[in-house]
Amino acid sequence: MKQQLALYLLGAYCALLFTSPAVFAATDAHSKKQQSSYELMSAENKAMQDDPSLNPALFWVGDGESLWNTQLGTKNKSCLSCHGDVKKSMRGVATKFPKIINGKLQTLEGQINQCRENRQGTAKLSYESKELLALTALIASQSKGMPIAVKETPANQESLQKGRDWFNQRMGQLNLSCAQCHEDRAGLKLGGSLIPQGHPNAYPIYRLEWQTLGSLQRRLRNCMSGVRAQQFEYGSTEMAQLELFLMWRARGMPMESPGVRP
Repeated sequence: MKQQLALYLLGAYCALLFTSPAVFAATDAHSKKQQSSYELMSAENKAMQDDPSLNPALFWVGDGESLWNTQLGTKNKSCLSCHGDVKKSMRGVATKFPKIINGKLQTLEGQINQCRENRQGTAKLSYESKELLALTALIASQSKGMPIAVKETPANQESLQKGRDWFNQRMGQLNLSCAQCHEDRAGLKLGGSLIPQGHPNAYPIYRLEWQTLGSLQRRLRNCMSGVRAQQFEYGSTEMAQLELFLMWRARGMPMESPGVRP
């Protein structure tokens, strides 16, 4: 699978080198209008996301509700103990992450782990663990339909610029950047599939290829692997910076979490 993706991306890179200025102009015009990758899916996959009885991600949301109410750790507290009803207290919260908290850029997953460690007195959850994905999906689902509200501020300006730099930096053996695929070539085809703009408005997502729920960071690491680059570590500063820029880039788009993707 990785070898096939690498060949596809290599073909895309070669095509990029010989693409006419007219195509560049059309692509630039396309990328200026925000488009969720939901719009590129088949009717069957759209129905899977839209129908709660069909969306597999709702199993994780259900598990998240149980975890929300479970007392844990040396302090014998649950999420409910501090935050109350998740449907009220977490409404709109996911639209504002990543954000600066106590001087540090924090993702939603990172904040969940901070609460577990500091407020509950229990261990942090591993990235991509069923429990962390379940809590993230539960919280993100409370913002479904709400616009992404990440803004540039004096506090996050430096991190946002770093994320923008990562998005535009060529990397790996294929020497490709995120921008070359998801801005320059958004709307064109790669290996028979339309290239999305790469907006993170549906994460965590149930990806049919994975047959499980996964985070935005997992998807970013997949892309880095595809271009034969060294992957950023889960929970790293670099990941948080790139995630911040992507959420800022998608500002105003409605949240779809938890989404379904091919």
